[in-house]
Amino acid sequence: MLMYDTLFLYERNIREDIHMTSLFSYLLTFFAIIFWAFRAIATLLFQLEVDFFTQPLNVTYEIMVLFATLPCLILVVKRNIVGAAAYLGLYVAYFGNAIYKTLMGAQEFGFTIANSTDMLITTLGVLVALLTFFDVLFNKNRTLGKGTKKVIGFIQTKLLIENLMKELTEINIKFRYKKPLDNPKVFLCSY
Repeated sequence: MLMYDTLFLYERNIREDIHMTSLFSYLLTFFAIIFWAFRAIATLLFQLEVDFFTQPLNVTYEIMVLFATLPCLILVVKRNIVGAAAYLGLYVAYFGNAIYKTLMGAQEFGFTIANSTDMLITTLGVLVALLTFFDVLFNKNRTLGKGTKKVIGFIQTKLLIENLMKELTEINIKFRYKKPLDNPKVFLCSY
């Protein structure tokens, strides 16, 4: 029975290495992608001179940020800390200035609907980037390292082979063969 448990644990470790670990990670990454698409649509509609409830802060920088965000999001999906840090730095540098200007303008002139909408969207962008960074930073699978999983997989595979050999020996004794098995693989296939 230990053999099947060991095989299951080994397969589970391989699957955890490929996928993200929690529903929060999935939802946060999905929301970051949706926010990126929202900003791309807002920029496109501004370029086409269509009325939309929000406008890009600076069209040239907005397009650069949109293109720079794509590799960062790919690295975030792969749980890479460099991609998450670049994503956070990019969004804080771009949206942080707008948040500051909106707050300073609100002190002098007060909040308008346009200012509060832009403030909400830019704060949301920085908040998503910050949460994504901390999610990748504190991800337990990223901190384990791939070498550890390979060693665990090797040990579990070794245990699996030892358990198979013990079972073959017990079967050999049970059926009272006179000599030990020469080729256990052939016996295992015919069993």
